[in-house]
Amino acid sequence: MIIISIAGQMLHHRHRCGTWRSYPVSTAGRGSGNRRDSYQTPLGRHRIVEKIGAGLPINTIFQARRPCGIYQPEVDGSEGDWILTRILWLGGCQRGVNRRGAVDTQARYIYIHGTHDEARIGTPCSHGCIRMRNCDMLELFDRVICGESVVIRP
Repeated sequence: MIIISIAGQMLHHRHRCGTWRSYPVSTAGRGSGNRRDSYQTPLGRHRIVEKIGAGLPINTIFQARRPCGIYQPEVDGSEGDWILTRILWLGGCQRGVNRRGAVDTQARYIYIHGTHDEARIGTPCSHGCIRMRNCDMLELFDRVICGESVVIRP
């Protein structure tokens, strides 16, 4: 199980053996909200619907969930919202809250993913996704399974 605290900018993961591991994250700069095109982080119960990027190098750049190179700051710059290293694609579990229609988390392409902007981890600055340090993303990715529960709290 994964619990994400927007107020604390933390992700807590309970391993199968029962121990907990915590990671700093960055959620949306516009706060929390479930509506399409809000650029907010959705609240409620979710699950991991797909794991993307297994076996690829750290700092792999993803566009439309496809690897397309390795991030190099001196070449790629720091503008934009780079999706790096791995992707955990989230799907909502609560119809009318974060599933279906104008509030569908999966259709909004909300991910847990690595970022080029690691210096801002711990502050809300994403466009809706949950950003992590790339080394933390690698560790979490290897410890979660598809279907695992993700709860996002205010």
